[in-house]
Amino acid sequence: MEWMRNIRVESVRKLNPTPPRALDESATVADAVEVLRAERVGCLLVTRKGELTGIFTERDLLTRVLATAKPLTTKLANAMTRGPVAVAENDPIRTAVVRMQSGGYRHLPVVDECNRPVGVLSAKRIVRYLVEHFPATVYNQPPDPQAYPSTREGA
Repeated sequence: MEWMRNIRVESVRKLNPTPPRALDESATVADAVEVLRAERVGCLLVTRKGELTGIFTERDLLTRVLATAKPLTTKLANAMTRGPVAVAENDPIRTAVVRMQSGGYRHLPVVDECNRPVGVLSAKRIVRYLVEHFPATVYNQPPDPQAYPSTREGA
């Protein structure tokens, strides 16, 4: 299977991660919501002195701010997910897939060797890569690999 080899060999850089949208952890939740809405993104990377310290997602907004009735003036440092799992640009695509799958993450920060954000990977971007590079493998799968139609399709 060629696609299995490719995701072990090709680096995360090949996925063209989305440029990072980042705020300092001293910013407020209101600032973060404004950026999320203006940029139409589902997450922001949170930094201190340029280094990644956390991630703030729509889910964080719902569960850590709105559900607990915290004010929108709350600092991001008190509402973010600290120490997010990340990948380096040179890590294989497989590493990103495994980390996203094992943690149930929809977004994964991409960092450089100094832990500075250089991008964000989304599950959508990985699926798009797989479909674009291996269409026969993706499109030729039945909805349930164990189920096959009892009659032929078509005329």
